[in-house]
Amino acid sequence: MASCSLCRVLLLFLTLSDSFVQIFSAGIGINYGQIANNLPSPPRVAILLGSLNITRVKLYDTDPNVLLAFSNSNVDFIVGLGNDNLEDMSDLIKAQAWVEQHVQPHLPQTKITCILVGNEVFASNDTQLRSSLLPAMQSVYRVLVNLGLDKQVIVTTAHSLTILGNSYPPSAGTFREDLVQYLQPLINFHSQIKSPFLINAYPYFAYKDDPSQVPLEYVLFQPNQGMTDPSTNLHYDNMLYAQIDAVYSAIKAMGHTDIEVIVSETGWPSKGDADEAGATVENAELYHANLLQRIAQKEGTPAKPSTPIDIYVFALFNENLKPGPASERNYGLYYPDGTPVYNIGLQGNLAGTPLSAPLSASNKTAFSVFNFLMLFLISCFNLRICQREGRRGIS
Repeated sequence: MASCSLCRVLLLFLTLSDSFVQIFSAGIGINYGQIANNLPSPPRVAILLGSLNITRVKLYDTDPNVLLAFSNSNVDFIVGLGNDNLEDMSDLIKAQAWVEQHVQPHLPQTKITCILVGNEVFASNDTQLRSSLLPAMQSVYRVLVNLGLDKQVIVTTAHSLTILGNSYPPSAGTFREDLVQYLQPLINFHSQIKSPFLINAYPYFAYKDDPSQVPLEYVLFQPNQGMTDPSTNLHYDNMLYAQIDAVYSAIKAMGHTDIEVIVSETGWPSKGDADEAGATVENAELYHANLLQRIAQKEGTPAKPSTPIDIYVFALFNENLKPGPASERNYGLYYPDGTPVYNIGLQGNLAGTPLSAPLSASNKTAFSVFNFLMLFLISCFNLRICQREGRRGIS
């Protein structure tokens, strides 16, 4: 009787513990930045992401420690080729050497499915860098074709929304005139190789720059009046979808309707400087929780209702060495010790348990209670077996 009662207690304990292990499987991607000196090791990060059921990760480089840690996992990787390498990549020999050194050795154990050639190149005024982007993408693609990898690894790049010359209303979205000479052949190339157009979209920036004119509810996916595009009569209840459709319109103005737009970065900081309006834990939690709910519903934008939005959240961890305002160091869903910055349902097996530090006092207590109950249950079970076997005359 006592052991049965104990079983019920233990079952209750395990049930309550399991409530903290909420597996999120809506299909989001996550940006895994590493501009910090206090992050957990890649193997521990692999465990965390596995517990969260996140199967898409974007890196900003080809860190071999990370790629090795995720070998034989079900995680798809976007890996980055930095802007400082773009000029060299126009040389096919150098591009092949880069792919053979940084990508090919990890295949197929680690599922690298995309190479991000450069990041926000057109945010720079460097004309040489701008001119190097397309040749670099073309060289890397040719190398993948030559190596027989082009069917499993795609080539693209990511853009800041500053490439838009007009974004309102969404149907009138166009690229900046000074960038058309670069973007037209780039978009033609995307269409040719059937690769997506990636954008880094942050409604937070719009709110921070003009909080008196941009409704907070509109950028946080909260109930609001929204806006109606006068040309299409499509209604928008959040800014992110309007930004995505503005990019679709700009691509259409370039003569293409066959290119998918993917949000390679979006997020909201949980902390900022005094002049960074809206950078709070509460707003960050609302933005991400509401966004994840939209993703889980597999809904599309008003202009592309049958195409579910495809998003990589920025970022996995707070990164303490990032330069700039305080917000730059506070975009993470997790602190470096593995505890969540706020609760949006992304709580896995390691949530609340430090990834690179000793257990806290509360966690030690929880583990001690759990271990005690387990040992006590095993002891009672063994005792009952001994008693039963003794009654049967077994020695």
